[in-house]
Amino acid sequence: MKYISTRGQAPELSFEEAMLTGLAHDGGLYVPAEWPTLTREKISGFAGKPYEDVAFEVMKPFVGDTFTDTEFRGIIAKAYASFQHDARCPLVQLDANHYLLELFHGPTLAFKDVAMQLIGQMFELALKRSGERVTIVGATSGDTGAAAIEAFRGLDSVDVFIMYPHDRVSEVQRRQMTTPAEQNVHALAVDGDFDTCQALLKDMFNDSEFRSEVKLAGVNSINWARVLAQVVYYFTSAVSLGAPDRKVSFSVPTGNFGDVFAGYVAKRMGLPVKRLVIATNQNDILHRTLQSGEHLKTGVEQSISPSMDIQVSSNYERLVFDLYDREGEAVSQLFEKLKDVGSFKLSQGALERMAEEFDSGRVSEDETTAAISNFQKRTGEVLCPHTAIGAKIGGAMVSGDPMITLATAHPAKFPEAVEAACGVYPPFPVHMVDLFDRVERVTRVSGDLAVVQAVIREGIAS
Repeated sequence: MKYISTRGQAPELSFEEAMLTGLAHDGGLYVPAEWPTLTREKISGFAGKPYEDVAFEVMKPFVGDTFTDTEFRGIIAKAYASFQHDARCPLVQLDANHYLLELFHGPTLAFKDVAMQLIGQMFELALKRSGERVTIVGATSGDTGAAAIEAFRGLDSVDVFIMYPHDRVSEVQRRQMTTPAEQNVHALAVDGDFDTCQALLKDMFNDSEFRSEVKLAGVNSINWARVLAQVVYYFTSAVSLGAPDRKVSFSVPTGNFGDVFAGYVAKRMGLPVKRLVIATNQNDILHRTLQSGEHLKTGVEQSISPSMDIQVSSNYERLVFDLYDREGEAVSQLFEKLKDVGSFKLSQGALERMAEEFDSGRVSEDETTAAISNFQKRTGEVLCPHTAIGAKIGGAMVSGDPMITLATAHPAKFPEAVEAACGVYPPFPVHMVDLFDRVERVTRVSGDLAVVQAVIREGIAS
């Protein structure tokens, strides 16, 4: 399997090269040159199989010969050994024909662990074989950073620097990033919002001199391997509810578009997905795009669902690439326009294609709080703010086929917001009970590229 850039001006890469490269040198994102498909019989055969076995079958066509079958099965087994549920990503019923896919049983209690634990193992083996050392720089609205630090802490071949927006993540999210003691991981609190952090990251990747100097690598969802790992649980959950003989819809709490795009990939591979629902808060650029075709950035409004406090959803470029028949030049023009003037307009054909695949919904802050309270009173389930948004929007769209809402984080990651909404303070799992007693280690930085690059150079040198 070869990988190509969404902007059409970067060389084709192997899976390993795309994984270690992150952002393409033309500023685009890597995607498979073609979508592999699984037969109906293959998908049916996933029923009753362990999560790890399904993961191997779903991801192997994308990984190719980067790892032997034995190596890849070992990577998958090690990645999910730390998950606290034997099903890894269990499905529970929330309401009539409405289910929750619990993605928070990994070490940092968020769906990002599903991909990050896998990527950590893949990076370690690939770098061990090559003898290289790389610098991973990431931008996070909260969960990605904690998952990345957890996955790479203590590894000999990697230095990790995670940028998060100062005072715009929950205290639990912050402490998960700032309390690990290993010297190869560094938390950077950036003055600005998540889009500031993400812009810094892209500027670093586009600085060829710096990129080469520090051997820059990325594990944000610009990295294809992140999206790939998330495709698996769409298959496991749908099959458990009768796929491929029964269509299933998914409501996905959406910020950077990677998770819902993974659902789109599953559908392209042959999974019979009826609808993919983009569920968002008041920072609703993707919802507005689907309504009007205009992709227009507005100011970010801080909320109790911080992973949605985004106006530039990086993975949306991967979908636009498909919507425009994989014409890299057209995609490049659109996203350069977004960078220059803050908006672009989808063609009518592209908008119609998007509407064929996706629905969307928007929930206000007050509605989010009310949803947490209502679900707790009615079902006994305590939901994190992001999951509550997905469940409220998805629940309103339940019809004859099952609706699966992705439960993207454990409520204990947002205890203050959850308690304020429903009166229940969600307890920490055992491995995190001392989180607030651990010593924090963090560097406050401005949103200036040169300043952040200097901090990274100093961190590597030390």
